[in-house]
Amino acid sequence: MKLHKVTAATATVFALALTATACGSDSDSGSGDSGGKKITVGIKYDQPGLGLKTPDGKFTGFDVDVANYVAKELGYDTVEFKETKSADRETALARGDVDFIAATYSINDERKQKVDFAGPYLLAHQDLLIRSDDNVAKGEDLNGKKLCSVTGSTSAQNVKKDFAPNAQLQQVGTYSECMAALQSGAVDAVTTDDSILAGFAAQEQYKGKFKLAGLKLSNENYGIGVKKGDQAMVDKINAALEKMVKDKAWNKAVTDNFGPANYKNEPAPKIGNIVK
Repeated sequence: MKLHKVTAATATVFALALTATACGSDSDSGSGDSGGKKITVGIKYDQPGLGLKTPDGKFTGFDVDVANYVAKELGYDTVEFKETKSADRETALARGDVDFIAATYSINDERKQKVDFAGPYLLAHQDLLIRSDDNVAKGEDLNGKKLCSVTGSTSAQNVKKDFAPNAQLQQVGTYSECMAALQSGAVDAVTTDDSILAGFAAQEQYKGKFKLAGLKLSNENYGIGVKKGDQAMVDKINAALEKMVKDKAWNKAVTDNFGPANYKNEPAPKIGNIVK
């Protein structure tokens, strides 16, 4: 929970993404059965700008673009996307349900006991989304204000524990509900990773209405999760991520997915450099 010319390689990646999403909305697959090499990737389905399954069955977002690029570099021409919710990620890898996961998967010591990580490929921070005419200079300013996050999230608890113990915390089922509450004035702020918040703020119906407070309340190093012990896969994915940064496809993916929210992202992180 820090960017905001399309090369031939980039065009190929997005051509793959379009091919992957053109075949039916009644399947979790991001592609049709082309008969080629297929890889299964875990993503989120409900995070605009990162991992989103649209009503017509397509997949969009920064994590999706990263996954498509990596899959192509690994030699796969067909990508099947499977929804992998936060609580299910480790189990999905251990069972072999997915080959790797790109789903706002923050690298931490506890998770590294169960899975291996390539990356990180994005450094995010816990932040607040507020109305465009509001200002929050520091976490303490939330004391007495209404704060929204999803049930089970650590983000809201972190704010109450570390910054604003008198914030009025409201927990709901989805961030979409938080966004509706923020728009109506029922709450004063929504909190989670700034990348997730930027994705919501970039949606057409929200453009210009909300902004990130820019508080950087934590460091969230997004990694690509693979099955524990598969170092060969980690090495291959790391090589693909390094190439994605080098040929500027990474920059384009950030701009395409977060640009409308004026997301002040960090530069592409170096592989293996975990910011505490």
